[in-house]
Parts: sequence; C-alpha cells; structure tokens
Amino acid sequence: MKPHKLPSSALSRALSRALSSAATTTTASSQCGSAFPLKTVTTANFEPSLAELRHHVRLSDFVAIDLEMTGVTSAPWRESLEFDRFDVRYLKVRDSANKFAVVQFGVCPFRWDPSNHTFIAYPHNFYIFPRQELAGFGPCDEFLCQTTSMDFLAKYQFDFNACIHDGISYVSREQEREALRSLNSTYGSEWSNICRVKDVRDIPLVSMADILFTARMKSKFNEWRDGLLQKLNQQDQIQGISEDSKFEVIFFKMHPALRLNGFTSHQLKLIHLVIRKNFKDLHYVSVNSEASGSQQVVVYTDSKDELNLLLKEVKEENYSAAEMKIQSAVGFRHVIDLLSSEQKLIVGHNCFLDIAHVYSKFIGTLPGTPEEFVASVNKYFPQVVDTKILLNTNCILQKSMKRSRKSLASAFASFCPQIAAGSRSTDLGLLSLSRVKVDIEVDDLRSSSWNPGGKHEAGYDAFMTGCTFAQLCSDLGIDFEHDESSKQLALNEKLQKYVNHLYLSWMHGDIIDLNTGNMVADSSPSYNLKRRYPKILFENIVIIWGFPLELKANEVRECISKVFGPTSVVSVYHLDATAVFVQFNKTELVSDFLLLKDTLERGDGAILVLHPLSKLLEGGNTCAANYDTYKEICGSPLSEGLFADQAKAVGIKWKTKLIEIDYKVALRSKEHESPSVQGNVNTSVKNVENTKLNTIDQLRNAPSHGQVSSFEIEDSPCIAEANL
Repeated sequence: MKPHKLPSSALSRALSRALSSAATTTTASSQCGSAFPLKTVTTANFEPSLAELRHHVRLSDFVAIDLEMTGVTSAPWRESLEFDRFDVRYLKVRDSANKFAVVQFGVCPFRWDPSNHTFIAYPHNFYIFPRQELAGFGPCDEFLCQTTSMDFLAKYQFDFNACIHDGISYVSREQEREALRSLNSTYGSEWSNICRVKDVRDIPLVSMADILFTARMKSKFNEWRDGLLQKLNQQDQIQGISEDSKFEVIFFKMHPALRLNGFTSHQLKLIHLVIRKNFKDLHYVSVNSEASGSQQVVVYTDSKDELNLLLKEVKEENYSAAEMKIQSAVGFRHVIDLLSSEQKLIVGHNCFLDIAHVYSKFIGTLPGTPEEFVASVNKYFPQVVDTKILLNTNCILQKSMKRSRKSLASAFASFCPQIAAGSRSTDLGLLSLSRVKVDIEVDDLRSSSWNPGGKHEAGYDAFMTGCTFAQLCSDLGIDFEHDESSKQLALNEKLQKYVNHLYLSWMHGDIIDLNTGNMVADSSPSYNLKRRYPKILFENIVIIWGFPLELKANEVRECISKVFGPTSVVSVYHLDATAVFVQFNKTELVSDFLLLKDTLERGDGAILVLHPLSKLLEGGNTCAANYDTYKEICGSPLSEGLFADQAKAVGIKWKTKLIEIDYKVALRSKEHESPSVQGNVNTSVKNVENTKLNTIDQLRNAPSHGQVSSFEIEDSPCIAEANL
C-alpha cells in the first residue's frame, strides 16, 4: 500500500484523537513502573538529560544507536530488489530518509568498569518530532507514514502522544546555517526590519475603511505629539490617548512612546505609512527581544542622532534575540553534535538507513551518489561498526548463530542469553563464565538484574545492539580485562577490518567502505546460497514498462526469445505489475532490442500485428530503456504507486530510449556472433524498414537462407527459465 502523506499538524491531530488515552512519558521509565530501567527523554527533561548524556558519552568506550521511523519504502517498487545496483540502492535509501520521519532515537553509551569486570550501559530513549520552531527553516512540515510501519509501532506500544506533544524538535546543521545567513542578510542593511513593517509599500487607500482608519490614526498621533511638544495639559493629553486600549503610553529606551496593541498586520502597515508620510520626529519601531518579546511601538525622538542611537540599540537586541531563537531550535541535534565531536565508535545493527536518516535530519541534504555520501559521513562519524557485518562476515560468529536469523533480537538472544533474560542467572552454568557482563545505570541508580525490555523501543534496541557488539568483540578475542587497545576499539586489529563497513544492500550483499567509498565483496559463507538469480550484469539489462497487465514473465521471455534466440534471455524479473527487468546473455542485445522496438513502432501497424513482439507492444503504451533510465527514475523525489505511473510522473514521454552508439562499429564487432542470432535481429529490422516495399504475404513467405526467421519460434530449450 502506498504510504499516506500527512502534514505534521494533521498527523498530530489524528493520532492525538486516536490515542488520547495514552499517558505521556516524561521521566525515566524505571520511575513509571516499566520493567526495564530506561531513561525516556522528552522536551520536559531534555536539558538535564543532555548534560548527563554528555558526561556518559565522554567516558564511554562506544555508543550504540537505534532509530524508529514512520516508514521505510514510499512505493512497492522502491523496496530493495535483487536487480538493484549499489548506486540505485543508495537512491532508494536516500528517498526513504528524505520522506519518512524519525520519531524515536535510542542512544546507549557503554563504559568498561575494570573494578567490577563489567560494562555499564546508559540507555536513553529520545522521543523526537519534526516540529518547525523557525518559520521557513527547520524540518519539512510534512512526512510520509507507511501503514505497516505505524501498525508495527502501535503493536509494540509506541507512545504517539509523547512523540507528538512532547517530542524534541530539531534543525540540521545546514538549516541552521541557512537561518543564520538569512538573519545576517536581514540585519545587514542599516535599519532593516526595525523601523519598517515587513513588506510595507505604498498601499493605495481604495476602501473607505482604510481611508477612515488612516485619518483617525493621523489624528491620534498628532494629538499625542502636540501634547509632548507644547507641554501644555500634557497629563490630560496622555490620559486621553491611553484610554484607548490599543495605545499604551510607555517610555521606550528613555524615549516617550506608544505601544500598539491588538492591530492586524494590515492595520500596522497603514500605521507605518501614516507615520512615515506625516511625521519626521515619530518613528515606527519593530522590537523583538528576549525580555519583552515581539512588540510594535511608535517612538518620539528629538534629533536624527538620537534616533540612530536608539535604532542601533534595538537592532542589536533584535539580532541577539533572533540568534538565540535559532540556537534554541537546534534541539535534539545537540545529541548528534555530541556523538560527532567526541569521535566515539558508533555501533548499529544493519544501520546504513539509520546513518542516512541521521545525515538527512541533522546534517544536511543527502548527496546524490553513494561516493559523495560516504565521503561526507566519514567527516562526522569516522568510526562506525555494523553488528550485522560482524555476524555475517566472520565464520566463527556464523557458527555461533547456526541457523538462527540475523535479526537483532535473534542475535541478542543467541549471544547474550543472560542479559536477554534480565539477570545473571546461574541456570546458564559454565556458559555464563564466557559471557560479557553488563550493568545498567539510569539516574545514578545501577542495576544488575531486570525484567526484559520491550523490543522495537529505540532505547532498548540500542541497548541490545551494544550488548551484542560487546559479546561479539569478546568472541573475536578482544580482552577487555587486559587489552589496552579495548580503550580504542576501532583501532583494535581484531576489529579493524569490520570498522566502517556497512551493508548498502543486504539483498545483494553490497558492502560499502565508509573510508574509501568503494564496494567490498561480501565474504558471508551463506551469501552465494541465497542468490535466487543468475549473476546479474547490469549492462545486459533492459527495463520494460507499460505493457498489458495480464502479461507474465514467461510470456515476456517467450516474445523476446522468438526474435533473439532461445538462449538470449537469461532472466525476467517483475519490478511490479507494470514493469519487468529483462537480462540478456549479451550486452549488444540491449541496443538491438531497443532499436528493433523503436523501428517496429515507427513502421506499419500491419507488420507489428504479425511480429513476435506484438504481444509485448500491444496497447501502444509499452516503454523500454536500459538500466540507466531505471536509475534516473529512482533518483526522482516523486513516488507513484506503480512504476509505469512513476515514469510518467517523472516526465518520460518517449516510448523507447535508444542507446547512443555507433551502430556500424557495433555491427562490425558482431561479425563473430552466432549467425542465427545475428540473422534474427537483422531480418527483423530489415523487414520492418522495408515495410512499404513488401506486402504482408511476401513477409510471411520470406525465406530464412539458413537463418531462423524473425517470425519463427526456435524449438531448442532455453538455458534459463523465466523467474515468475
């Protein structure tokens, strides 16, 4: 099902009504009766919790993280597929990180305690929400929600009320820079935004209401000003105007002034114009200070020098207040800045998407290529370990897992059974002697036993990730008792080859090195066993979409094989109901197929009806291109439910995208090809090009001259069956 796109405000209202009975959590879970000692953090306790976390992170040996999001894939075809090349997989991850929100962030520092021969974990569970604290800056005010993900969160008792009402907001580094740049630009001119209302210009007084209003304002300010200048019956004059609740007589920076209350923005613009056109010693000033907040005042000054001094002081106060507002909007990003500045080893489980979310939400716009992404990420987080890499690329750890799934919960239960059970039970016997021990500390209360926590709560998942990592390090031979290098785990020679290797595509086994941006071969013993398809050669692939919906993969293969030979198609894979990948056994067949399709569609309709590809091209909506077009479509920020609709939304209007190659050179390079395959293609193209010179009957009776006619079906079996 296609995820629903909801503005933050709409989602807030909907979920708040639906879950109004949920209690908002603002203190440590242990104080609320939760079984697992976990520090839950919202806006109510963020500042003191951040100070505590800063202390724990600085003393830690590593920090485990985990995220909970509102969804993963914005359309079914954007899921991770077998035919996704590593750069396409990155584009899909980028799409997910850009469109879905992070609603919970788990951070769990781990510190080795040599005196007690145990790790101390400090699990923190942050509720965050992309609330816009700065007008025009900060997180996008809308995000996608995938129904399966929201149902998943609800299943595990996610507190939506705590998230929406008390979730910590944030701005990324890039958004903060933009806000500060805008601030400097706004206050760059001498008195901009101080003695003028935003967007004020000469407003023609067309309506009678505006004419009467400006006349009344001019009279009011004249009355007040005259009283000040003449010093006659001044008290009566001041009292008279102050009886109007919209005018409050004050002294502003030791100058007589009127504070304007209760006026609309349009009325304020009219007042500003009245002051500017009719009074040289009265000045409209917009004030925005931390102490007094936002207010509009009309100030009297005796001289221009006096006015300049006043405006300079107001400008400095306004700038300082705006700057502080930007700083306060940083919010949860302080946690990310802390992790980055301390350069600690970051541990996650299958965490490439998590890292992409961290970058997108708290650093800046995700780069367009995986190479650019890893180069940038490495600057902020130079040391990252994925426990899934450890589990899958180390033979010893593989044997420990046996046939268990590689999920976080399974790994935690397998490697840390005594911690998963919540106590150091002696029921485990001698096995417990080889296990790493972990205590938990929350609000200075240290626990050695507890009831198991709730899976898929970000703080607890971060705890599970860290515990699993600590045990895996021990199983690799890292001695926390005596090995000094355990203080710098990322530099330990037994761990170093796993650092900064992340699964870009678990389906493919694509591992990317965050140090270099290069792809690393998956050495997982089970990797080759899980391949469902023959070796994928992306240069041999065409993507076809818009064909009749009832057409199946084996029928697509059959149509193409009639023309190019029974062994020409290696595999056919459905992207969705409207699109398929077709992998040929030779790269040249990609351009041959596209050229033939284009020629057929430009030719006589009668010829197309008789051609073996007619079934595939029926309806006139079938489009085809090479793999690069698939990458281009995946890179679009749009996400339609069906791939054919996505291609149309992206703006693709052609039916066939030919590959720009020198066909004469290509034909010369085919001289040593199988004559039957070459003959099939040449005969098909020639027959179509000569449509106007031949009758249909002549085409039906065309001799093969020792080659298989383009209209005949070869009886020999295919080397690869279509993948249904």
